[in-house]
Amino acid sequence: MKKLVISVVVFFSFFAGGFGWNVKASEAGTLATWLWNPWKLVNDESGTLAFLEGKHVNKVYLQIDRDIPLTVYRSFIEKASAQGMKIYALDGGPNWVAPKGDRNVDQLMNWLKTYQNGSSSQQQFAGVHLDVEPYLYSGWSTNQAATVKSYQSLLVKAKNSAVSLTLPLEADIPFWFDGTSYKNTFGKGTLAEWVIANTNGVTIMAYRDSATMIIDLVKNEIALAGKYNKQLVIGVETGQTDEGGAISFFEEGEAYMNQELSKVKSFYTGTPGYSGVAVHHFGSWEIMKP
Repeated sequence: MKKLVISVVVFFSFFAGGFGWNVKASEAGTLATWLWNPWKLVNDESGTLAFLEGKHVNKVYLQIDRDIPLTVYRSFIEKASAQGMKIYALDGGPNWVAPKGDRNVDQLMNWLKTYQNGSSSQQQFAGVHLDVEPYLYSGWSTNQAATVKSYQSLLVKAKNSAVSLTLPLEADIPFWFDGTSYKNTFGKGTLAEWVIANTNGVTIMAYRDSATMIIDLVKNEIALAGKYNKQLVIGVETGQTDEGGAISFFEEGEAYMNQELSKVKSFYTGTPGYSGVAVHHFGSWEIMKP
């Protein structure tokens, strides 16, 4: 149920190449994207920054690749920070919930510790963003209860490590986690509520191509985020998919996506828990039709 909504007047301009908000990013809420291919920073740092600035992105989930020199990340983050962007270290994978898969968290956090200690405040990551998707691990179908518990243990470990680095921890979750139950040493309830309660923020993968569907898909999670005073970002898809015609904005194009997201934003702005939207992902957004 919607709480008291603070009236906010936001004008949208659908100019070519822009995301649609003609107000400063800080006033418009979060506008995030996933940057899965950090080699773009090696090959075209200036073009990458120009695209993000042109879309008014103010938060980037940036994949960590330990083969990329630290200086590349430092250069990009320093320039992005100067434009008001917050850069979160992105990593994760279904195998992270496998036996001994939590070693991946240790490797990520050790890399981050080294990176942060050798970087200026303008070059440092602003947080950690995990994309694990445990339901893609084989154990989800053979022993879901054990896989769910492994996922919870992983997030607890990640949260403790993030705290030691004084960084917030966020996670991606699918919209249907509110229908996934658990009962174990962590208690009992729904996985959506547990993840929201035990991280600093979540991005919900609400991959649908209409405002009506998106608004409905995230209503439970928005309420939970409000309950726990956490921040929830609504993620949408722009890539080509064979999962059905209602999943991605790929077919309709950017102008239509802007139109639908303006409706989502208008509906949820001022609602406790709602923080903004995220576009999945940089690569597909970059080549999306107008």
